[in-house]
Amino acid sequence: MSERVAVETPVLKKNDEYAAGNREWFASLGIAVINIMSAPGAGKTTLLEKTLPMLAGRYSCAVIEGDLQTDLDAERIRRVGVRAHQINTTCCHLDARMVQGAAATFLESPPEVLFIENIGNLVCPASYDLGESVKVTLFSVVEGADKPKKYPKMFRMSDCVVLNKTDLLPYSGVELDELLSNVRDVSPEAAVFTVSARTGEGLAEWVEWLAARVEKVRGR
Repeated sequence: MSERVAVETPVLKKNDEYAAGNREWFASLGIAVINIMSAPGAGKTTLLEKTLPMLAGRYSCAVIEGDLQTDLDAERIRRVGVRAHQINTTCCHLDARMVQGAAATFLESPPEVLFIENIGNLVCPASYDLGESVKVTLFSVVEGADKPKKYPKMFRMSDCVVLNKTDLLPYSGVELDELLSNVRDVSPEAAVFTVSARTGEGLAEWVEWLAARVEKVRGR
């Protein structure tokens, strides 16, 4: 364990330096940055496809997409009329330096809200500060009620937990009350929303919470 800490500490320290610079930079430009984390397939891109049109008229938005390969998710975002920059990496997470380079591509016309769709992984992204304003964990209910307790760090660090794919609950064998209880046990301070990005159920409440956080970050 001591050897692992000796290796990881300098890496995380350097990342934290970049993250602090990002946070100062974003604040100077009035950009609210939303880091969305989840396991693969939880529905991050679909949530963004539904959320972004609901924010249209309130804020100018842009999205940084993280994936191991392809720009398929960035293309999906562009199809709803929002700028997107794709990061392809062999890492299991995005780091602050990657975000800095990607965000710079929007500087000609900075967005008011910048979403980061992190790499699909319930472990690694939780350890890397990106300089974001808000951390969101998206969790598909069909992944099981026990996962928040098995992977607590991501839930614990998040300002908001969005439980997605509630339309599949009748077929999942998952009890929503048990899942909600487990989320609140590990992340008692987080806002929690149950949604179906596919049907639109619960999205209005999520978007209103998000808009309120954006207003707070932007000092309004």
